[in-house]
Amino acid sequence: MSVLVLVLAVGAACCLGVGFVLQQNAASHAPLGDFLSPRLLLDLVKVPRWLGGIGFMAVGMVLGAIALAHGEVSLVEPLLATNLLFALVLSRRQTRQPLGRQGWGGLLLLAGGVTAFIVAGQPRGGDAISDPVRHWLIIGVMVGLALLLTAYAKRSRLSSGPALGVAAGLLYGVQDALTRVSGTRFSDGGWVALATGWQLYAVVALGITGLVLVQSAFETAPLRMSLPALTAAQPLAGIACGVGFLGDRLRADTGALAWEAAGLAGIVTGVVLLGLHPAMPNGVALKERLRDLQPR
Repeated sequence: MSVLVLVLAVGAACCLGVGFVLQQNAASHAPLGDFLSPRLLLDLVKVPRWLGGIGFMAVGMVLGAIALAHGEVSLVEPLLATNLLFALVLSRRQTRQPLGRQGWGGLLLLAGGVTAFIVAGQPRGGDAISDPVRHWLIIGVMVGLALLLTAYAKRSRLSSGPALGVAAGLLYGVQDALTRVSGTRFSDGGWVALATGWQLYAVVALGITGLVLVQSAFETAPLRMSLPALTAAQPLAGIACGVGFLGDRLRADTGALAWEAAGLAGIVTGVVLLGLHPAMPNGVALKERLRDLQPR
């Protein structure tokens, strides 16, 4: 594994983790009338803390994009999942909660899962699959699942944090894959090739949609309910796209597949344990959020 890719991906995870904590702190006070609406972003843009969180997130996305330009999606995505570690570090400074068995167990599972998946799978590049049907099938499944989860969240409202987190994670995973494709187009043909490809515009659309979903999740659920779902879904979607149509290759012998599956299971379990840790902020009380639903 390239040291450059490792540094870029972990740096991106750090910025994303800090950014998510700052964003959730601001979004948890936003009016529920803006739930799942672009108006939510217009309200939040007036909050300095949220703007700071977006700034960290933007830097993280840039670093992640550079990492994707130098490494395979199947390699970068598990490393990006460590953003939850940095979110927990910042949250602990606010709540002053010790890690305890749950925190250390989640940390070891997440770190061990990332290590097991990368060492066993040995992600490496290959020739991208040109079959458009396969591209659209995989992307369609991810986007379709995100739409179904969003529809469910719209009905359940105040218990929608995990569903919206998974939906946003699926979209961000596809966005990461298309970011890799856009980088390849730019390297091969410059700005003209980049601007004439649909992938660039899909990246922008997915980014904006994912941002609305994430802020709505942060608005209606504490960080411990929304961020783990996002963090667990994104690498799974990204790896599916990487292997499915970007040409990423993983070792496929029985032993390697077993360790890869165990690694992914460790990542998801570690993310959930860390996300549910008492150090993660609870957010605004439910009664206070229900008051926002009353006519003004």
